[in-house]
Amino acid sequence: MPETPTKKKPSRIQRRNRRVILDAALDVFSTYGFRGATLDQIASEAGLSKPNILYYFSGKEEIHTTLLSQLMETWLDPLVELDADGDPRTELLDYVQRKLDMARDLPRESRLFAGEILRGAPHMEPRLQSDLKPLFDEKCAVISDWMAAGKIARMDPRHLIFSIWSTTQHYADFAPQVALLLDSDADQHQQASDHLRLMFSTLLTPAAPQQ
Repeated sequence: MPETPTKKKPSRIQRRNRRVILDAALDVFSTYGFRGATLDQIASEAGLSKPNILYYFSGKEEIHTTLLSQLMETWLDPLVELDADGDPRTELLDYVQRKLDMARDLPRESRLFAGEILRGAPHMEPRLQSDLKPLFDEKCAVISDWMAAGKIARMDPRHLIFSIWSTTQHYADFAPQVALLLDSDADQHQQASDHLRLMFSTLLTPAAPQQ
C-alpha cells in the first residue's frame, strides 16, 4: 500500500511572512473594519506585494477568519480562570482586572472582535455557539450558586458578565475618546482599575439584613 505523502512543513521565512501579514491585517481590520479593509492596505502595512499576500491567503476573508480563530482562545481565557472554589468577590474582581488588562494589552484584538460582533458574527457564530456559550452558561451557574449561598448580592449573572465586558472593553474600543477626556499625565489604566474595583465591589456586596 503506497505511503500517504506528508505535508511539507512551512519554512522559517514562510512562518515569518504569515505572522507579518496577520499582524498587519490586525492593524488594518481594527482601524477600518472588515468592509473598509482592503488587501492593498494589508500588503502596504506588511511591506509585501499583493501577490505575496495571496500566496499565503486566498483573500481578506481568510485572513480575517484566521485572526478571529486565533483570538477566540485568548478571549475566553479570563472567564475560564474564574474558579468556582475561590472566594466569589476575589474571583469576580480579578476577572474584571483581567478583562481590563486585556483591553490595555490587546486593543486591536478587542476592536477586531467588536467589529465582528457588530456585523452579526458572520465568521464567529459557530465558535461562539460551541466555545463561548457552554463556558458562559457554566460560569453563570457558578455565580448563581455564590448568590444563592449569600456570598455576593443577588442579580442576574448574565447581565453581571455583560456589564464587566462593556465597562472593561470600553477602554479599548473607545480609546481615542478615553484619551481625549482623561488627564494625559495620569495613570489612566490605574484610574480605570481603581474605579471598576470600587464599582463592582459595591455592586457585589450583599445588602445588610434589616433590623
